[in-house]
Amino acid sequence: MSKQRSSALLGAAFLMATSAIGPGFLTQTTVFTQQLQAAFGFVILVSVLLDIGAQLNIWRILTVTQCRAQDLANELLPGLGYVLAALVVLGGLAFNIGNIGGCGLGMQVLSGLDTTYGALLSGGIALFIFWLREAGKALDHFTRWLGILMVLLTLYVAVSSHPPLGAALRQSMWPDVVDTKAIITLVGGTVGGYISFAGAHRLLDAGIGGPAQVGLVNKSAVSGIVITGVMRSILFLAALGVVMQGMQPDSSNPPAAVFRFAAGETGYRFFGMVMWCAAITSVVGAAYTSVSFLKTFHPFIVRYERWCISFFIACSTLIFIAVGRPVRLLIVAGALNGLILPLALAVVLLAATRKRLTGSYRHPVWMQVAGWLVVGVMGWLSVITLQQWLS
Repeated sequence: MSKQRSSALLGAAFLMATSAIGPGFLTQTTVFTQQLQAAFGFVILVSVLLDIGAQLNIWRILTVTQCRAQDLANELLPGLGYVLAALVVLGGLAFNIGNIGGCGLGMQVLSGLDTTYGALLSGGIALFIFWLREAGKALDHFTRWLGILMVLLTLYVAVSSHPPLGAALRQSMWPDVVDTKAIITLVGGTVGGYISFAGAHRLLDAGIGGPAQVGLVNKSAVSGIVITGVMRSILFLAALGVVMQGMQPDSSNPPAAVFRFAAGETGYRFFGMVMWCAAITSVVGAAYTSVSFLKTFHPFIVRYERWCISFFIACSTLIFIAVGRPVRLLIVAGALNGLILPLALAVVLLAATRKRLTGSYRHPVWMQVAGWLVVGVMGWLSVITLQQWLS
């Protein structure tokens, strides 16, 4: 395997993982750990299994057909791709407003810079990455190294908080309580909306596709989910250790309180770095993937892709400056993206049954069953969650 192809495969895994690990990820994990305590381990386990079922199907089918999700949807039913693209782009924009806010907050913790200026500076850094000559390679390296840094810093805090590992392991298998809203939110924040397609679209842009590449695509997809699951578990343990000691995280910034309580001022600075890394990688991931849903609809977007990505980032930044970054926005955005997942995955699975789209490739029955199981479970949980919101 060429070094360039290997880099693209690893980069796609980290693009997906770091797109998922944003400010909302940090906030959701801390808030739900505070609410559910050790039982949140079960939510993480279920969400990882659902994530793998969704990601394997989406990545494999898109790369085998060598079609982006919106093109596949339009081939299945004319106009459906436009609906899917609109939902994904709107969800990506909602997340990106929070991501930009997370950049500002991380900068403030690290340097004392006002969040507005920190957000503007971070937006400029994101734009710089996309305007480099080899933007794809820069994107791969950027997300990879910052992703590794996030995991290591959070691991330090998790060890410092002394979490009850026995209780966490037991309740991951047999929880005292099951919260469907938490499952929907976690799955939505990990593979919902644009995140499901971030890695697959990156592989297509790198020229990786076709039935011969299925094994490599599978490995890349699972790697992305594993990276996300490891980070989620480490952050959960860090928060659980703090909560079990009787500390109640500050509702205005729950993850920062966890890092500070567990490891003092050093932990607080680590939080600033983790928050900034999580936010800036999610900014580039959301912008890149959202525009990838639009660029095949008109040659103008293909020709001026970098300008469109820049516009997306600039809009997110300006909206954040205008309306701020409430914690609730990040929770709701994850839940809404979770509602998009059943539709998006169903479209991809239906497309896999059309010979005119897949050619000689036959999608494995066990993967179809796993995929439709995810659609059914997420659809059912979505209905329950909507009823809870409306009641």
